[in-house]
Amino acid sequence: MSLSRLLSSQLQRLEDLVALLSDEQEQLTKGSIDGDALTAIASKKQALLEELERMEVLRRGVQAKLGYPEGAPGAKQAATDADCLSTWESLLEKSERVSRMNALTGQMLSLRMKHNQEMLDYIRQIAEKTLYKPNGRNSAQPGRINASA
Repeated sequence: MSLSRLLSSQLQRLEDLVALLSDEQEQLTKGSIDGDALTAIASKKQALLEELERMEVLRRGVQAKLGYPEGAPGAKQAATDADCLSTWESLLEKSERVSRMNALTGQMLSLRMKHNQEMLDYIRQIAEKTLYKPNGRNSAQPGRINASA
């Protein structure tokens, strides 16, 4: 596979990842979370990330095979010589965007989990102050007449 086609393919996968991250963020902003939708998104994200990793290993191999040094300077020179520098630069920009979106998604998840934990703690606190005995009957309240006969 040519370097140009490989970079274009990686760029497309990153665009797909941006779309998934947008969907995930949208799900996290809803009042009621759809766990199945988030699970499906996570599965698709994982598959894309694995594919991107595989392609990156391949790209580095092509770069080395063509005699370019490792790292960003070698990658930039290889892209320049293959006449696909604009695709390489777009790939870098998209990668940065994915990184920022992923960080934001992580923050959103943390906030959601913190909120859920606070709600559970509040419910637990209320449950401890219940007026019911373990057998399900309520205890007689002081100052009230127990009218059960």
